[in-house]
Amino acid sequence: MHVHVLQHVPFEGLGSIGPWLESRGARISWTRWFEAGGSPPPLDGIDLLIALGGPMSVNDEAQLPWLVEEKAYVGAAVHSGMPVLGICLGAQLIAAALGAPVVPAQRKEIGWFPLSACGPQPQGFVFPDSVNAFHWHGETFALPPGALHLARSEACEHQAFQVGSRTIGLQCHLETTPAAVEALIRHCGDELVADRFVQSEAELRAVPPEHYAGANALMEKLLAWLLREPEAGEA
Repeated sequence: MHVHVLQHVPFEGLGSIGPWLESRGARISWTRWFEAGGSPPPLDGIDLLIALGGPMSVNDEAQLPWLVEEKAYVGAAVHSGMPVLGICLGAQLIAAALGAPVVPAQRKEIGWFPLSACGPQPQGFVFPDSVNAFHWHGETFALPPGALHLARSEACEHQAFQVGSRTIGLQCHLETTPAAVEALIRHCGDELVADRFVQSEAELRAVPPEHYAGANALMEKLLAWLLREPEAGEA
């Protein structure tokens, strides 16, 4: 299995997805947009495309011209029918590539807050009624045309969506690990300005292991569903 990853900053990686892919013998290749000269490979031969998060906006094309190429690449992957997973900025890239606007959210959402499922979706991945998820975002998006709305949170209506049968966008970070949270605090800690949906450093570091385990387990089920693994059932 060949998995290609679109990475936007060095401090946002695969998190819990990495060991899951390695346990299946996956070959992982990378396009690191923050390095000069990086361009993604042809889509032929890729079994799963993952677009990770990052602090930039999908609308920053003037400052980051590679966003134009990346959106075209992500859009082509979605239209090809191959499995595609977008996380945070990655989900916003999918939305933008499919013509949906990405705009500043009314409030930032940073920390651990519950997701709730949007109801039965016969053709969609099924989220649990409630699960604690990690969030770090200040923008949101409209649903792309024809997308299934899979999950929401109190602060953000569009937390998860599905396009067709093989593309899922997640505004939240189900792949997060304690090390990933520490990296975000170190690089983006200036965003931790007290607000209703912004937790403090102390609150972020006090999260019990069960939160990570629950989020990571849901991510594994989602990946298995995208890849059509045997017995990849509902969450």
